[in-house]
Amino acid sequence: MANNNRDGKMSLEEAGRKGGEATASNHDKEFYQEIGQKGGEARRDSDKMSREEAGRKGGEARARQRKDK
Repeated sequence: MANNNRDGKMSLEEAGRKGGEATASNHDKEFYQEIGQKGGEARRDSDKMSREEAGRKGGEARARQRKDK
C-alpha cells in the first residue's frame, strides 16, 4: 500500500494493518480463542448494558429517526 502522507510517516490505517498482520503471523488459533474468551468474561462481568439491551435501544432510536423524516 502506498504511503499518502507528505511527511513520509505511515498512516494510522497502514500501521494498524501492519500490526494486525504481524500479530496474526505470531499467534495461532488458540491465542485468539483465549483472548476472545477473556473478553467475553470481562464483558459479562461489567456493569455495562447487555448486547440485547443495546440492540433494542438502537432499534428504537432508529425507528424514531425514520418516523421523524
